[in-house]
Amino acid sequence: MSTENEGNAVPPAPSAPSPAPVDAPAASAHQGHPAPGTAPDPGWAAPPARSADQGHGSTPQNPAGGTGWDPHGTPGGQDPTPSSSSPDASWPPPPPPSTPSYGDGGAGYGQGGWGSSPQQPAPKNGGGRGRMLAAVLVAALVAGGAGGGLGYTLAKENDSNGSTTVSASTSGGNVRRDPGTVAAVAAKALPSTVTIEAEGRGGEGGTGTGFVFDTQGHIVTNNHVVADAVDDGKVSATFPNGKKYDAEVVGHAQGYDVAVIKLKNAPSDLKPLTLGNSDEVAVGDSTIAIGAPFGLSNTVTTGIISAKNRPVASSDGTGSQASYMSALQTDASINPGNSGGPLLDAQGNVIGINSAIQSTSNGGFGTGQAGSIGLGFAIPINQAKYVAQELIETGEPVYAKIGASVSLEDTTNGAKITEQGAGGSEPVDPGGPADKAGLQPGDVITKLDDRVIDSGPTLIGEIWTHKPGDEVTITYERDGKERTAELTLGSRTGDS
Repeated sequence: MSTENEGNAVPPAPSAPSPAPVDAPAASAHQGHPAPGTAPDPGWAAPPARSADQGHGSTPQNPAGGTGWDPHGTPGGQDPTPSSSSPDASWPPPPPPSTPSYGDGGAGYGQGGWGSSPQQPAPKNGGGRGRMLAAVLVAALVAGGAGGGLGYTLAKENDSNGSTTVSASTSGGNVRRDPGTVAAVAAKALPSTVTIEAEGRGGEGGTGTGFVFDTQGHIVTNNHVVADAVDDGKVSATFPNGKKYDAEVVGHAQGYDVAVIKLKNAPSDLKPLTLGNSDEVAVGDSTIAIGAPFGLSNTVTTGIISAKNRPVASSDGTGSQASYMSALQTDASINPGNSGGPLLDAQGNVIGINSAIQSTSNGGFGTGQAGSIGLGFAIPINQAKYVAQELIETGEPVYAKIGASVSLEDTTNGAKITEQGAGGSEPVDPGGPADKAGLQPGDVITKLDDRVIDSGPTLIGEIWTHKPGDEVTITYERDGKERTAELTLGSRTGDS
């Protein structure tokens, strides 16, 4: 499925392979689209979703106009500039036809696509099947004010009729909040969550969220939150206590939509958030999201895990390549500005990074940003942790790949290996994993281990949940017959 990075409507995404509540109200995050028929390498991730920060939701277009993506991240069937290298040459591939987008500059959501990233800068419009909803804070405030006035009037009238009020014996700070309650989890996690402001040389940028990863001052967030500041831009992180620190981008992975920044002159008392195990998360588990929706820093919302292994592809709607994930879906409220923030379990462990949202096509208030409708997507922390560690150690992301170009068309039949690779390269990388496993152009991959594969983007997202060197079982169809093959995933370093 395609989504926006927070604020764009997301087009229907291909059905995803198979994917306790907290005592708090449930609450409810880019987009990019690839050109139809484009084939990515299953090393690529894929269904749609808009990044929670903004400007996503539209499927990224394949600049080359190719018809396939190399699962390594190379669009298949492209003819632009022939690449001297294997299908990996055009890595990463553009977003699939219905891809979500992130938040342009961290402010709005993308349009058209599944995941929108929750950021806070100026909203951007993305193309595609979906449009970002307008989220109007002013309207909400006016309604709240009206409600408050009405409540006061009614209370006054009741008082004149002799009604009485009962005061609680304890209030505010005297109330005991047991471990495991939303208030207790929030109190412990908030001090380690920051609001990030990123600005490019031209002044473009936005607001997002991040959280303390280690005591050395590394902060993990979404790539689309800091993308504008990667080349000679400015990045800062502000803690809930008001202390603000300048930071620098240590590394970023566009395909995974993960980035790491490091605080300059980091304080010595940093407390990293505890990382959980996203593989053990179950549908129905309670979730708590922390972020800066529409610039409202340190906002806490709650919900549950609505689904697992949701294929999501999103982009920032600015022509950049799409990001792919096999996401955790939550109904905790995620809006522009939430991108990069932690998704916690009931014990306060980080189980995901809020990255994209699905939104309706029209906000109805005349703005270009979408708001939460209860469909948020987070990058599983097990994957994000691996990526963050690679970025800290080497500054570059490493992607798993099968070495074949697959179609990015929205189908429910599987991921088809294209007849031609990206930039005129071979559809199956000679000597690569797929070649060694006997896969050929025209084969349709229907399963990766026990995960059902219904499209190229879904295959990419699933491959990226693995590490290079992992052994997987591929189920595919050829000439109407089902076959299986054992395959050892290869690797690709960098986003290009």
